[in-house]
This record gives sequence, structure tokens and C-alpha cells, in this order.
Amino acid sequence: MALHIMDEANRCLQCKTPLCRKGCPINTNIPEVIRLLKDNRLDEAGKMLFENNPLTTVCSLVCDHEKQCEGNCVLARKGTPVHFSTIEHYISTTYAHKMRESPAPSNGRRVAIVGSGPAGITIAIILANYGYQVTIFDSKEKIGGVLRYGIPEFRLPHSILDDIEERHLIARGIKIRPNTLIGSAIGIDDLFNDGYQSIFVGTGVWKPNSLKIKGETFGHVHYAINYLNSPDSFRLGKSVIVIGAGNAAMDVARTALRKGVTDLTCFSITKEVAASHYEFSYAQLEGVQFEYSKKPIEITDRGVIFIDVMENDDGDFMEIPNTEQLYEADSIIVSISQGPQNNIIKTTEGLDANNRGLLTTDETGHTSREGVFASGDVVRGARTVVEAVAHSKEVAEAMHQYMQNLN
Repeated sequence: MALHIMDEANRCLQCKTPLCRKGCPINTNIPEVIRLLKDNRLDEAGKMLFENNPLTTVCSLVCDHEKQCEGNCVLARKGTPVHFSTIEHYISTTYAHKMRESPAPSNGRRVAIVGSGPAGITIAIILANYGYQVTIFDSKEKIGGVLRYGIPEFRLPHSILDDIEERHLIARGIKIRPNTLIGSAIGIDDLFNDGYQSIFVGTGVWKPNSLKIKGETFGHVHYAINYLNSPDSFRLGKSVIVIGAGNAAMDVARTALRKGVTDLTCFSITKEVAASHYEFSYAQLEGVQFEYSKKPIEITDRGVIFIDVMENDDGDFMEIPNTEQLYEADSIIVSISQGPQNNIIKTTEGLDANNRGLLTTDETGHTSREGVFASGDVVRGARTVVEAVAHSKEVAEAMHQYMQNLN
């Protein structure tokens, strides 16, 4: 493993203008990390990674590297890029076991973090380092949000999330209240009444988008986010149709095959999949079939009726008459993204959202409610983990400045 990592590190050209770094949403200093590793200064490289990105162990596995750091590597123009994802994973996981975090001296101020996904974890760590008394509230039984309940364990082992909970949250004195839905028994106003000076909302997007077609309520129809949340709870049968072809659809398809499905087809309304090339390639290797330019128009007890479509210059899809066809399946999983649940918005006065139900904020995360901040998917819709972390770093600093200015 180490020899392979060093071979990969030695391929780095140490460009004066590192395009890999420009391609990274969180601006990781990739050449410097690699240089430190080559100088046998692994701990310094690891420290640099964690200080820049608290979720570096996660991002090394789930980032869209082919479009970000590795996709921008100059070596990719004529050959194979430096696989920084592999280097980052080795350094971050090795150094993680050496980290010895402890609570910072308390500044006497309380902060509430609602949601323990990528945004919430990032905010919690940064503010805890400033000495804030941080409490994380999450509706699930374990921390991680979409990392644990939306990404299959074969892509992101739960042991990594458990390590983050122990070494980065609990070790810093951060308190965690699981199975606690804010907007139910406890609301935003209750938190302020108990002395929390600032509240961060990072509840993600857990409400699946629906197709709005006949048959969608039938018992053999499911939604991707619900399936990925608890795949062992579902009895799908042997043949499955997945409607959608993004990265989430690839996760659903690959998970279902691992759970006993033998015949699985993803249907895309476009001429190609929306998923990354890597995820698409893995799905193909594992036996997932694909159908393109197909629009579902009705779900029946036997499967899904699709009609062929043609995309015009405006990006609209025109149905081609007399091309309706029934594709049979035991179960159907709809994977066409998702939106916010809106529990907090419905129960909090003065908290504004747009027509999609996403919280409205300024560039640094201030919502329309004084003292309430937000970032991540609940603000921008479903995005990548590293984008959520990058924006949340800015929001954490804005929260710090806000609380420092309070009397």
C-alpha cells in the first residue's frame, strides 16, 4: 500500500500553478501535501488535510475526483492523472488514528447544530475549536446524515463516521442528541429560550421528489432516499427498475444487486446517464443495465410503461407517439433527487424559504431569522459533500463573528 502511494506521489509534477488545487472546491493544497508525504512528514501532511477539511477521510472516498482535483491534473490531458484521492485517503486515515483532540477552553457561549450531515459536522468542529459549547441535534439515531443514510457502506464505511464521532466530536466536548427532531417537541424558539446564542440548520434534503404519474402509490414502488436509508427493510424481489440515472441511482442499483436482486435496469430520460463516469462504470461492471430516452408515464402491478422521448434544442423532451412499452419488474425505485422536509420552517416564525422549500440565506449563511444560520443541501439543494464543507467553513466564521458581537 505505502509503496503504491509513494509511486503515485512521485508522479506529481509539483506544478507552479497547480490546476488540481483550483479544481478542488475546498482549495486543498495538493502539491504541498504530496511534497510533505515524499519528505516522510506524513503527520504534517495529515494535519494540513484535516485543518483545511474536517471531513478529509470522507471526501477522499466520495468526492467526484474525476471532475475536480484529478480531472484538472495536467497529466490527465494526455494520460492518467495523479490519483490524489488514493493519496489523501492513505494520509488522512493513517493520521486520524494519531490525532488527540480535547475540548478547547470554554468561552461560555452555547451553539445548537440542527443536523449532523457534512455541513453540521463541519460547523460543530470549527465552533468547538473556538470554545463554544456545541450541541448537535439529529432526527436519526447516529450522526452522519446523508453520509450514513444516503451513501452505501461499500462506498463509505460506517467505521469512518464512527471515528469522526469519537475523535472529532465527542473528544472536543461536543454533545450529541440523537433521535431528536427539531420542529416537533423542541423548536427553534425553545433553543433560544434555553440560552443558545446561535443556531445552525443543516437538515439536508430528505423528502423524495415524485413522478406524479398513475400507480406511484402502489406497494412495489419506493423512493431512492428511503431505500438507501435502510435497504435491509425492503423486499424488492429479483427484478428491479430504477427510474433515474444520477449518482444516487447508481448507489441504489449497486446496493440492490448486493442485496439479492439479479435483474436491474436504470432508465434515463436523456441520451446518457447523469452519474459520474466512475460510478457509471462500476454499475456496468456489476451488471446494471441501462435504457435511454425513456419517460415513465404509468406504473402498473407488472412494471412501468415508458414512452420514447426526443430532446429538442430548448432542453424539453417531446414524446414520440405510439412508442409506449411495458417493462416488467417486481419493484420500482424512483431516483429523481429530493427536497427539504420543512419541519423547522413550518414551526419557526420569520424563517423564509424559496419556492422549492430551501432556506434563503445570504452568502455567509445568515437566514431571515436573527441568530439562525444555514448551509448545505437545505440551502443549495443536493450538492457534493466537499461543496457543503467548503461553504460551511465560511458560515462557521460568520457565526463566530456574529456571536462575538453580541453583548
